[in-house]
Amino acid sequence: MQGTGGFDLGGRVALVTGGARGIGAAAVRALHEAGARVVIADVADKQGLELAAALGEGALFLHLDVAEERAWAGAIRKAVDAFGALDVLVNNAGIANAAPIEKFTTAKWNAVIAVNLTGVFFGCRAVVPRMKEQGGGSIINMSSVDGLRGSPATHAYTAAKFGVRGMSQSLAVELGPFGIRVNSVHPGYVRTRMTARIDPEHLDIPLGRPGRASEIADTIVFLASDASSFTTGAEFVVDGGMIAGIPRR
Repeated sequence: MQGTGGFDLGGRVALVTGGARGIGAAAVRALHEAGARVVIADVADKQGLELAAALGEGALFLHLDVAEERAWAGAIRKAVDAFGALDVLVNNAGIANAAPIEKFTTAKWNAVIAVNLTGVFFGCRAVVPRMKEQGGGSIINMSSVDGLRGSPATHAYTAAKFGVRGMSQSLAVELGPFGIRVNSVHPGYVRTRMTARIDPEHLDIPLGRPGRASEIADTIVFLASDASSFTTGAEFVVDGGMIAGIPRR
């Protein structure tokens, strides 16, 4: 089956965390359209179940809090039991908060690091044994343009996204001999529930508009497919040119 961008994911199984909403849901739809069977993993049960029902055959919802270490083994097992394999992991789940550093509480810090960084670590660690057994796979870790530069008041978010970037590279080096590819994706401003309070008029985006979740999803499908078979340890910036120049404002 030829799906998004002409990439064929027929016969493959993908698990997408934070897959019920926003970029995650767009990734789920794009992977499914390209022929993959997809596990939607999220804490948003209602939206996840509705998305799985809308997609029909080849889509399954699992409740998963990525920050719960013990939950990961069960999620991987259920995905394999349902579809027989697990070829692609998209570590997309994320949260954000903000405050000036002197008001940035330990609770704010711990909440974001638990989901955005430790949750990615848990996911990678849990899926690797299965991918080694299968002889390969693709791990796609969602970072951000804020994993490439500083951003005021979003200290935990920025630290976590830099961490995802570094962890993706260390895993790419370690897991390459096993045929497991690991890459990071760095979206710019995309209109989602998380970014609803940000005014895009205050951002310098050379292409002149916010990104669409589907445009990030297209990159994810590419990285899940054989079209990226020689690509690992790479950083894919999908930001409309946002970090390419000096801000005008």
